[in-house]
Amino acid sequence: MTTDAAEESGAHPRFAEALRELGLADLLPRIRRFPDATRTAAEAAAAIGCELSQICKSLIFAADRVPVLVLMDGASLVDLELVRRELGAEKVTRARVDLVRETTGYAIGGVPPFGHRTRTRVLADRSLLDHDVVWAAAGTPYTVFPMDPKTLVAHAGGTLVDVREQHL
Repeated sequence: MTTDAAEESGAHPRFAEALRELGLADLLPRIRRFPDATRTAAEAAAAIGCELSQICKSLIFAADRVPVLVLMDGASLVDLELVRRELGAEKVTRARVDLVRETTGYAIGGVPPFGHRTRTRVLADRSLLDHDVVWAAAGTPYTVFPMDPKTLVAHAGGTLVDVREQHL
């Protein structure tokens, strides 16, 4: 696929290139672009017409100041204490906006699960496996793509964990 075709898909150029490098260029035509931002999981689910839990959020945290990517279903929140324990870290916090951009190369609200500027450790919550297909950002706050969650986690280099907040 040419760069023009990738741009027509709405994919961020870096993400389109990552898809080609991973042998996933066939995903480019399946990327959906929306006129309004799908920056939040709720906005994305409403635009797609899927369940909130079918959205795969790509969230960057700082574990002892080292970036880590957590992939979480759109209906759940990340439990920072569970992430801290999983990583054996002293402290885990939400990453600052500049760290997200520096680490991934993308703006918050458009961070895809893979195709980042730098390689980071990836934790993927098992809740993503509850669906046959999940939707994730394609590098911009206006674009999403569908993928089988097991394949998505594999391409992200993720470790399956249980790090979502549990509600009693």
